[in-house]
Amino acid sequence: MKHQTLDELHSVAGISPFAPALLMTRAQRLERWAELLEQNPLRCLAALVGTEHLYPGVRAEARAAGSPLTVAFEDPLLRASGLQSDTYGEAKSFFQLSDWELHEIVCSCHAGATMQASWAAGRVRRIAVGNRIVAWLRSRFVR
Repeated sequence: MKHQTLDELHSVAGISPFAPALLMTRAQRLERWAELLEQNPLRCLAALVGTEHLYPGVRAEARAAGSPLTVAFEDPLLRASGLQSDTYGEAKSFFQLSDWELHEIVCSCHAGATMQASWAAGRVRRIAVGNRIVAWLRSRFVR
C-alpha cells in the first residue's frame, strides 16, 4: 500500500470532511445534538404543541420553526449523516427515539411555548445517558 498525502488523494478521489459522520452511532448523534444546543444556551426555542395527542401521521409531520429539531437540522454534520428535515418523525427516526423520549425533549407540556436551548440539551443528555444505563443493566441482569 502506497502512502499518499491528503492533497494527492484529492486529485484522484472526492473526499468529504463529513465522511466519518456517516458512521456516527446513536449516542454520538444525540451528543452532537446536545452540543449544538449548548453552543447558544440562552437561545429561545419553540416547543411543539401536544405531540402526545396527535395522530401518528400528523405527529410525524409536526414541526415548529426554531425548535430544538431545527437546531439539529441546521447542522451540516447531522444532515450529512442523514437527517433530512426538522420534523418530529424524521428526528424520531434519525435519533432512534421513542415517541415518549422525543416528547420529553420537544413538547410544550414540559416547557411551555418556548424553552431555552440549555434546557433542551439537558433533556437530550438525560435520554442518552438513561438509555446507556438501561443497556448496562440489561447486560448485567438479563441473560
